[in-house]
Amino acid sequence: MSVLRDRVRRLLEKPGTASLSRYQRQLPAIAALEETLREAPDEELAELAGEAQGDGEFCAIGREAARRALGERAYDVQLLGTLVMLSGMVAEMATGEGKTLSGALAAARYARQGRSVHVLSVNDYLAHRDAEWMRPVYDLLGVTVGCVGEASAPDERRSAYAAQVTYAPVTEIGFDVLRDRLAAGVSDLVAAEPDVVLIDEADSVMIDEALVPLVLAGSAGQGDADREMAGIVAGLRRRLHYETDDDGRNVSLTNAGARAAERALGGIDLYAAEELDTLTRLNVALHAHALLQRDVDYIVRDGKVHLINASRGRVAQLQRWPDGLQAAVEAKEALAATDSGEILDSITIESLIRRYPRVCGMTGTAVTAGEELRQFYGLEVAVIPPNRPCVREDEPDRLYATLEQKEDAVVAEVAAAHESGRPVLIGTLDIAESERIAERLAAAGLSCVVLNAKNDAQEAAIVAEAGARAAITVSTQMAGRGTDIRLGPGVPELGGLLVIGTGRHVSSRIDLQLRGRSGRQGDPGSSVFFVSLEDDLITSYAPDTEPPRETDDDGQIGDAGAHWAVGHAQRVAEGAHLEIHRNTFRYNKLIEDQRQVVLAHRDRVLRTSAAADALAGRCPERYAELAGELDPEPLVGAARQIVLYHLDRGWADHLAVLAAIREGIHLRALGHGPNPFISALDPLTEFHKEAVALFGRLLDQVEERSAETFQTAVITAAGADLDAADLKRPSATWTYLVQDNPFGTGLDRALRRFSSPRRR
Repeated sequence: MSVLRDRVRRLLEKPGTASLSRYQRQLPAIAALEETLREAPDEELAELAGEAQGDGEFCAIGREAARRALGERAYDVQLLGTLVMLSGMVAEMATGEGKTLSGALAAARYARQGRSVHVLSVNDYLAHRDAEWMRPVYDLLGVTVGCVGEASAPDERRSAYAAQVTYAPVTEIGFDVLRDRLAAGVSDLVAAEPDVVLIDEADSVMIDEALVPLVLAGSAGQGDADREMAGIVAGLRRRLHYETDDDGRNVSLTNAGARAAERALGGIDLYAAEELDTLTRLNVALHAHALLQRDVDYIVRDGKVHLINASRGRVAQLQRWPDGLQAAVEAKEALAATDSGEILDSITIESLIRRYPRVCGMTGTAVTAGEELRQFYGLEVAVIPPNRPCVREDEPDRLYATLEQKEDAVVAEVAAAHESGRPVLIGTLDIAESERIAERLAAAGLSCVVLNAKNDAQEAAIVAEAGARAAITVSTQMAGRGTDIRLGPGVPELGGLLVIGTGRHVSSRIDLQLRGRSGRQGDPGSSVFFVSLEDDLITSYAPDTEPPRETDDDGQIGDAGAHWAVGHAQRVAEGAHLEIHRNTFRYNKLIEDQRQVVLAHRDRVLRTSAAADALAGRCPERYAELAGELDPEPLVGAARQIVLYHLDRGWADHLAVLAAIREGIHLRALGHGPNPFISALDPLTEFHKEAVALFGRLLDQVEERSAETFQTAVITAAGADLDAADLKRPSATWTYLVQDNPFGTGLDRALRRFSSPRRR
């Protein structure tokens, strides 16, 4: 019955249908307090905020604080957003509707209730900007605020976390959590205990980047850029020597390619057991050569490879592929190899967020991610109406047979708008396309500004000017840019900002984020997407789409079936990515459960005499001997050193084994029958079996190894000499993000195989 009830609830309570009526009923009472509060001195607002009897009363006080501090009276819809977040939901608020203030008032209310609040942003710039922008409001409400950034020193981080409200990029919170997991003493801890998290751009952080692992690595020497393999694969030709599958996630040698590689390697047999390492190196180099494109997946800047964040179209700071693939790309580009390292611990952004007892957030496009927010976080979405009705005109897609025809049409549309002085924002799918469109515009005598990962440092200034008369701005993604596009003088009379998309994205949410840059606060505006049957979305997710027999003179397609194929391809792409999320979540869930057991054990060791007690029980004679020579405190400290070393070492080794098992687990599915969705051995089940068995021995092994070290190590008042026992911690550690699942999944490939649209 519970399953049936859940299905009925999911049917009736679609994402975004959360009722606002109980919050709207509070608005008259909030308004009624305005005149009274205007008479209160500044110094009394903080006292009133601490004594507020309900969320509505606090909103009235917060509105007054914002009016005094910022010169802005919060709209009713902004207060609705605040009330929704105080109820533990995600508020969908359109671009330009004042999410930053709504979030600040919600954070302040939680803080005055005695809660510790982390406000997560997508980057350093937004975290610092919003903390400083809202600081005068927090000051009037009696709330302390701090900010953590990439350059923050440990003491600055501790100070920021000690504040009632802390703004930070989501990655920095995660990295601090990881670094604390290697702390040798309580005084070394930096991160705060998780309590309330309020997430800006919630769908982007919680869905698009949910599975990105944040990694803490220890030094393992200089990386090896495999130039030999890079040179071999550079001489191979697509279709003759290697083939890629439709989804662009996998590449494999043909027989001719294998023979060519074997000759280049001196006549070896690539598939002999003793050449497994050689074959692996070759395949990784081939993946880097054939599937990872410069200016699409990464850029080269200052002699280094920088990954591109696919959901933002900008450089993914501190992000890298697993070491072998990273080194292969560096070799492909003839760059010096970066340091390699072993993973000491990691955490996905999803797992990081799920640590918090209370989660809420805000974004402009939550409804289309509503089912995932509910499924993976238990969060509901409430849609906040705009302060002024949106009058933007969203035109139907313009579909073309070829990429060249599409781009010709884009340039013509921009030229027509520019002639009248109307500003145009062009949203492209990747960096290479943005630069190609810019070159086409220049050839047509149209000057534009390009906003992509190559100039992301100037993005705020570029976005701010995108609404000026006659401005032409080309951008790869607009999500999380953090700056409103305000229309210049005379622009509303010209029709407002024209937004042009040069193709549908794999997620309809990204399309909506682009559209949402026009029509801010009731401004006029319009949007239109130009699509071609040669776009990657169509060729990857609806590869059997047939070109229509008839087009108009410029190649535009009016055939309803072809237009349906575009929507179908996008739905298939979204379905494939959702299944990847589900599948990866299932793998990560078990590891996260095991991690929590280890962390709880580590915390007991760090904060108590648990290590000394355990070693006294296992090694009573040795313990008695040392107890006669040392004071209790250094003996307990030495025992703690030993156990923490072996616990951290054991966990890092466990992660390495699990990574190896997971990378090879797909081989278990090769025995599947004619149905590609059913395998003889379920990889997830096999992974769980092995992971559970390995973990069952982990803590016992830690105790055994700790006892061996305790028996033999030199232990003095200065502690245990672990270096002399050849038990050395990494000489350096660093943090970065890693692309999970770079080689795709069997289910993703199967979905693509059956994704060709049915003709209507």
